[in-house]
Amino acid sequence: MIRKKRPQIMLHSIGIVYAIMCIIPFIIVVSASLSRPLDLSQQGYKIWPSELSLNAYETIFKNPETILRSYGVTIFVTAATVAFGLLFMSMVAFTLARQNCVFRRPLSFFFYFTMLFSGGLVPSYIWITQYLKMQDTYWVMILPSLINVFYVFMIRTFFQRLSTALYESAKIDGASEFTIYFRIALPLSLPVLATVAFFTAMGKWNDWTTGLYYLNKANLYPLQYLLYQIQQNIQTLLAAMNFTTSGMGAIPLEDIPGENLLMAMAVVASGPMLLVFPFFQKYFVAGLTVGAIKG
Repeated sequence: MIRKKRPQIMLHSIGIVYAIMCIIPFIIVVSASLSRPLDLSQQGYKIWPSELSLNAYETIFKNPETILRSYGVTIFVTAATVAFGLLFMSMVAFTLARQNCVFRRPLSFFFYFTMLFSGGLVPSYIWITQYLKMQDTYWVMILPSLINVFYVFMIRTFFQRLSTALYESAKIDGASEFTIYFRIALPLSLPVLATVAFFTAMGKWNDWTTGLYYLNKANLYPLQYLLYQIQQNIQTLLAAMNFTTSGMGAIPLEDIPGENLLMAMAVVASGPMLLVFPFFQKYFVAGLTVGAIKG
């Protein structure tokens, strides 16, 4: 009996070891965020801090209204991008998956070509700022992220694996294409839709370059860009203190955030995604496996 279960025991053991290896770095990050900069520079990173310090979190939440507003902006932008992105990408994928679509092959090539080649940053910046006039608006954080061609093909592959008999039966009963799409295709595609939703949310949640390129109003700053601004301000302060010693006595060196601030920013930024992940986990295996098969 034990001999039969030996392969399973080995696989479980490897999985446990791998899980521990994945968890330990995050524990070290949390520990570093709760440590003093002086301890990190002298003793390095530890699983448990030598002396607990909330200095880094106090710096980040020095103005709670600002951080909460950025959280709200990021949550709104992420939710809107996921909702409308899933709608548009699944519509495109459903069209490309239908055998009765006359222009299915040219459209597939068009989307595939745009996935391989893009206009680049400068044309995109000119198009968004000079023609679409989306600079310093919520739209600039939502509209350009609604379509990801790789996800479109991923969803299309899932749709192609659905039985065409379902569509034909619905057609006989008088169902329109929209009815088939909303009542048959989408409910049966929850695994791939959940997978795409999580990847889209994770990408948008961690996006800070959009704020860097297109946002000048502080009330529109998403969370990641706000944390980037805080990091830049701290680095500027440290650089200035390296050139001058005036005022050093007023601010103890150990109270100035350094590496612990970076770790605290990582915890603050990744926390919500860690809470969301378990709700999507059960769909990942089916969504990734089926969506990865060549269609």
